[in-house]
Amino acid sequence: MHNKIILLAEDNPDDALLTIHALKESNICNKVVHVQDGVEALDYLFGRAAYSERDVADLPALVLLDLNMPKVGGLEVLRQVRAHEMTRRLPVVVLTTSREEQDLITSYDLGANSYVRKPVDFDQFTEAARNLGMYWLLLNELAPSC
Repeated sequence: MHNKIILLAEDNPDDALLTIHALKESNICNKVVHVQDGVEALDYLFGRAAYSERDVADLPALVLLDLNMPKVGGLEVLRQVRAHEMTRRLPVVVLTTSREEQDLITSYDLGANSYVRKPVDFDQFTEAARNLGMYWLLLNELAPSC
């Protein structure tokens, strides 16, 4: 599983660096592709724009998706991911600061595999990212691609 990519869709550079650091500290050796908005996340997944040369059949092992991103928000990214046969089964974990109950409900309604609120505390955030990586990349068994 170490050769599979983690797609991190996160507009906050500090949160992105912290997430990547926590994964490395947990000996998660997967490459992390960091995109900074919803458009870039969709472009990566569907091989568009700057990612047009990418083999779209080589899906990430996991998408860590922030909700509050510029251009296209995380909920719309999730809606498009689940609407496309190729990405329908892709594990998507919403990783957000949102405390809105409606965001939680909508995320699950749209097919999120998990919803995790980012802890404010550095150590708690690091532990949450470590646990996400361990579970989704080492313990979870992925569904076959469509």
